[in-house]
Amino acid sequence: MNCIDFLFKDTYELQKDLILGTFETISYRLVYENSYKLASYLQKNTGTGKNIILIANNSVFFIVAYLGIIKSGNICVPLNPAIEQSNFDFIQKKTKCDLGFISQIVLKRFDITIDNYSELNYQSLFADEKLEDKLENDFDENQIAEIIFTSGSTSTPKGVMLSHNNIISNTNSIIQYLKISEYDIIQVVLPFFYCYGLSLLHTHIRIGGQLVLNNNFIFLASTIHNINKFKCTGFAGVPSHFQILLRKTELFRSTKFPTLRYVTQAGGKLSNVFIDEFTSNFPDVNFYVMYGQTEATARLSYLPPHMLKDKQGSIGKGIPDVELMVVDEEGQNVKVGTTGEIIARGQNIMAGYFDDPDETKNTIRNGWLYTGDLGTVDHEGFIYLTARKKEIIKVGGKRVSPKEIEEIINMIPEVIDCSVEAIQDEFLGEGIMATIITDKINIHITAEYIRGVCSLKLSSYKIPSKIVFKDSMELSTTGKKIKSV
Repeated sequence: MNCIDFLFKDTYELQKDLILGTFETISYRLVYENSYKLASYLQKNTGTGKNIILIANNSVFFIVAYLGIIKSGNICVPLNPAIEQSNFDFIQKKTKCDLGFISQIVLKRFDITIDNYSELNYQSLFADEKLEDKLENDFDENQIAEIIFTSGSTSTPKGVMLSHNNIISNTNSIIQYLKISEYDIIQVVLPFFYCYGLSLLHTHIRIGGQLVLNNNFIFLASTIHNINKFKCTGFAGVPSHFQILLRKTELFRSTKFPTLRYVTQAGGKLSNVFIDEFTSNFPDVNFYVMYGQTEATARLSYLPPHMLKDKQGSIGKGIPDVELMVVDEEGQNVKVGTTGEIIARGQNIMAGYFDDPDETKNTIRNGWLYTGDLGTVDHEGFIYLTARKKEIIKVGGKRVSPKEIEEIINMIPEVIDCSVEAIQDEFLGEGIMATIITDKINIHITAEYIRGVCSLKLSSYKIPSKIVFKDSMELSTTGKKIKSV
């Protein structure tokens, strides 16, 4: 089955709004009609199996184009609206895209040479199309549905190829463990070009829920207000979202959210101190710690909310229909408490990297995805993430995980965030630098004070040799922290 048919199977006739919000609303039925008409147009005029670029902020335009492209049997290539011209040119050339659905704000900034349609004229493509309600049950689910390019900040962007079956499998698993229903409404601050954001779209269309689109998380008051205004039952964020909400404003902690049932956190490890702060302030809201990768469509593991205290710091176990293991360099299960690489197997694992068989072979071995993340496992099989392989700092031959140091510094109430990374050291090979974001100017929060706090909890070689203070985090458009390495 085409994954778009799967998403709409039980919801295409709904008259309720799929999208809620101050700026745009649209019903399930109209999203379905417009996206299927666009799919019909593309099949007739473009064919199938072609790569088609999509660049837009979260909007009705993005959703209709995204669904229409994939339903047509073509391959959607969603890109960050903040992408640089050079990266766009690289991806466009690599994927041989000659058609794009690109928002006006991007078109004004870019030199676009391919055929393109924006939110101003794309509806003209399917205005005269007749709606054909056909569910393609014999559709090859192993066909590629989309190519999501990973960040190119540290290397050449890699295109993750996700099949229709990948999307179907991961969507089913997420709905199952989050217990999402047609009554759920989620505020979306995560962009749809990011797999975490797309998972919110997929799951809520499938189950008949609703989404409130918010492209301006930076305006915290409206973000907080929208949860109650639209009676949201869910909120999804990366670590920076929760850190900013908890320590950048008093409004969030002092507001009651009577309809909020759950929140989910992925996209990096959130320090335990922030999870404790959230759960103590909102004891009736279920907090789901999750772990995933684009290469896994979105999600790999979760920790049930009722186990937060007993398994503090854990990313849990594999989601339904996903196997997780922590292995040594020979591929064997590590002993309890020993560090190894996290690997995963399931129907949600990518088909591979686009036009990169060598990297695909290196990442997927014997059917297992080698995540590049290091972790340990306890006697009950719960996994604890320690670091990315590439982030490990080697100080005088000793291996140091940045997350261990960040956890200690983040315990200081005035600290909003801390990023620890390697710097060159003439004698030790690598030294440790901590970049600290503080809530306000505090005279006592000095480099000496930070080192003093660290010395109480850490070995001397783990204490940062360089400490930098900043007023705000450097964040990517997905909300993730930007590091220099």
